[in-house]
Amino acid sequence: MSKPKIGIIIGSTRAVRFADVPTEWFAKIAKARTDIDVEVIDLRDFPLPFFEEVASSAWVPSQNEVAQRWQKKIASLDGFIFTAAEYNHGPTAVLKNALDYAATEWNKKPAGFVGYGGVGGARAVEQLRLHAVELQMAPTKAAVHIVWADFLAVKQGEKKLEDLEHLNQAAHGLIEETVWWAKVLKAARLADAEAAESEAA
Repeated sequence: MSKPKIGIIIGSTRAVRFADVPTEWFAKIAKARTDIDVEVIDLRDFPLPFFEEVASSAWVPSQNEVAQRWQKKIASLDGFIFTAAEYNHGPTAVLKNALDYAATEWNKKPAGFVGYGGVGGARAVEQLRLHAVELQMAPTKAAVHIVWADFLAVKQGEKKLEDLEHLNQAAHGLIEETVWWAKVLKAARLADAEAAESEAA
């Protein structure tokens, strides 16, 4: 079985987003592992319109070319880490929209979160976990929460994320849990595919 591919999805597209900072920091930690392949996925590269298909792609193929390209990218990955900014006690609209633009491509894959905001993005992360369950993903218990004090210290240039040992520990815990689930679920999906082929033969 090939190494699992983990996608780090940048959950904001704002011109002044903070998301690039935790993405770069977390990607460096994840890429230090030799048992996974890591790819950063920027929603700016997938300019999806707000959902306007006739139905979910679970039922009707999407017509939008960007949506089709997005679904192929998600299908190619075995697990996900999302950066999760918190707006008004919830996740960004652009991230929720991106989740809605795929369906079966998310199924039976782990989802982890790096949240930031007033309470470390905790409320956004909790909502995203519910969305992940509906998409038949396996959201991890482990998460990274960059609370307001740490957020401001980094934004103001007083510290870098790698200087904050509690966040480094949380990041290692998150990637460890995500990789464990990615390996287990990848093997299970392959077994299901092989069983289906045997039944069809």
